[in-house]
Amino acid sequence: MEEKLKSYERTIKRKHSFNWTPKYREEFRTSLSKIVFIPIVEKAVLKLGWDVVFKDDNSVEAKRKELALGIEKWTEAITITFNHGNVVVQSQSLGNEIWDNGRNSKRVGLFIHVFKETEKEFDREALNELERETEKKNNWDDYIIPEKLAEPTTPRNKNFSILVIGGLLISLGLGFVIAEISVYGIYLIGLFEVLVGLAIAFSLKYLIQWSNFTELAKIRFLLYGMVFLTYFSNQYFQYEIILRENSLEGINFLQFIEIRLLQGLTIKTLNTGWIGLVLSWGLQLVLTYFVAYLKLISIIASYQLRKIPTEVLDFCNYHFIKGKTGEEVRSELSKKGWTQTENQNEVFEAMGAVYGSMELRRSK
Repeated sequence: MEEKLKSYERTIKRKHSFNWTPKYREEFRTSLSKIVFIPIVEKAVLKLGWDVVFKDDNSVEAKRKELALGIEKWTEAITITFNHGNVVVQSQSLGNEIWDNGRNSKRVGLFIHVFKETEKEFDREALNELERETEKKNNWDDYIIPEKLAEPTTPRNKNFSILVIGGLLISLGLGFVIAEISVYGIYLIGLFEVLVGLAIAFSLKYLIQWSNFTELAKIRFLLYGMVFLTYFSNQYFQYEIILRENSLEGINFLQFIEIRLLQGLTIKTLNTGWIGLVLSWGLQLVLTYFVAYLKLISIIASYQLRKIPTEVLDFCNYHFIKGKTGEEVRSELSKKGWTQTENQNEVFEAMGAVYGSMELRRSK
């Protein structure tokens, strides 16, 4: 973002928002048509250095990112919506804060300023030209249908059993590692759940490639089982380690769990009792699952897209934009050599992955 925009942002009066998810919105009027409104919004967002994560005929969604401790993270989601000349601009916090310190009002005010400045750059002739260019781009009028497409690869069988067996071994291995750390080291609640979730996701990445299995619904059920087995086996391995180290006999696993519940969870000097311990177990399951699941979505999407050449995806997108049905697009693919149903299914899966990745970027 240019220095003059940073200077202007400092002059915007803060309007504080308090909520579980702080947000702020303003409205204004514009004489622009819907067709040229979206590209001008995109130009304004580009000047601000924000990331466009979604757009359609009536709105644009962007996210602002910030560098903190060497890590870039999105801090606000800004939505700009057009409705018959009325423009609504909303900024929403993406952190865990309940008070935004006026930051959302700053984002909204800055965007409105930059949008109006960008709008002034276009006279009537320039707006007409922008409208023509936008319509051509939206309708893919410049797209040239290729005479032939890249040859499809030989379809591979999908083998879910590889994921199941691999997932079982990964879960037991992680359970053992966590048990060792819990008994001999220091277990940091929150950090380790994130690390375990990432470990599960990256391990499944290679199993997905090996098995060629990408059905997310079934992989989700596998993930449920893996997360549960990881932490259940963690408790069992802790039981075995403690019994071995202390030469204890006559205590079975259920009695070990009862003893743990009676001791409860101690955080520094505060004993939270069995309730705190059970809540910590629940946190382990939930946090690990969501970290692994979100990472898996991008892993599966990346794998599906890697299998299909970009020119094939463009070819299908063009026909869909021109109003053809799924069966008609399959027929067009067949004419270009993509005759096998398995290959066509992989194309549609890859197209779904594109939209899935977009929805993931939009998530707040």
